[in-house]
Amino acid sequence: MTREGAQGVGELLGIGAFAHASRLSPKALRLYDGLGLLPPAYVDPASGYRYYAPDQLARARLVAWLRRVGMPLARIRDVCAMEGAEAASAVRAYWDGVEADTALRRDLAASLVDHLSGRDTTMTQTVDIQYAALTDTGLVRESNQDAVYAGDTVLAVADGFGADGEGASSAAVGALAEFGRSVPAGGLLGALDDAVRGADRAVRDLGGPESGTTLTALFLDGAQLGLVHIGDSRAYLLRDGGLFRITDDHTHVQRQIDEGRLTAEEGRSHPQRALLLRALGADGEDPAAEVRLRDVHPGDRYLLCSDGLYAVVPDADVRRTLLAADGPADAVRELVRQSNAAGGPDNVACVVADVTPR
Repeated sequence: MTREGAQGVGELLGIGAFAHASRLSPKALRLYDGLGLLPPAYVDPASGYRYYAPDQLARARLVAWLRRVGMPLARIRDVCAMEGAEAASAVRAYWDGVEADTALRRDLAASLVDHLSGRDTTMTQTVDIQYAALTDTGLVRESNQDAVYAGDTVLAVADGFGADGEGASSAAVGALAEFGRSVPAGGLLGALDDAVRGADRAVRDLGGPESGTTLTALFLDGAQLGLVHIGDSRAYLLRDGGLFRITDDHTHVQRQIDEGRLTAEEGRSHPQRALLLRALGADGEDPAAEVRLRDVHPGDRYLLCSDGLYAVVPDADVRRTLLAADGPADAVRELVRQSNAAGGPDNVACVVADVTPR
């Protein structure tokens, strides 16, 4: 571009003045020029000095603000190419992911504090589990993309999505089942991280377009119980008559509920209630699963389930069923029956396990 073709150099800002006005350093401006994110309006062919048009300030300030919140340059380029509402939605989605990642690291730090201080090993009695698992297609879907696994050391539920969702969920629980045959005697946190990464690789190896899966799993290691969770399948604990959800949904709607922008009732009927923030095999990113340790007590009853259950069967009914069931097999059969009695709009998967003294 010639100087005259750039509105006349008198109307342009040199890189120093533009840096001051945009709150970006000259070094940053040179970097963004090289990346094609914020090219100058004119570059002097003799000196290489950069000039910017005043109407570039809005974009430059947006870049500065997005960098201050930590957004990667590749995502900033995408946001800058969007119009107002779309750009706002993209920034919100990015920040939802940041907060989810912060929560994940907070929970992991808490588990590490407990582990290193010995608070997660106060229960020295070795326990066993009695378990049952069941999945059903439901009354509306033609195929079943849910998968379950239950064994002496591993319990898992997965809910697949995409063109090969059925294969994704099966691959994830299959990888965990294989891991469960050789759970190490120590270092369970690290082993759980290895397990979830192995499950993620198994899902990616399928190569299905835009396919992935949720995963919620429990690992029993003597007197310790390890939890792995990503997506919106859930884990519940029935203890002393009370039912407690021990996982958080990794969804945009749940994030809005947590921030007070939606009520729980509004979230249940929200059209994007199944839009996930995190899942195995999604977006080509490393899995950001929750991985933590829990104390375990004889008499506990655990439920793992997909959204095909909790989306249609109220928690109060789930609690009554878990309290009344003679054993895990009765519990999973009754929970699946209730899901189908409520219309069976989705696949449903349940695993119920009782903790017993050895």
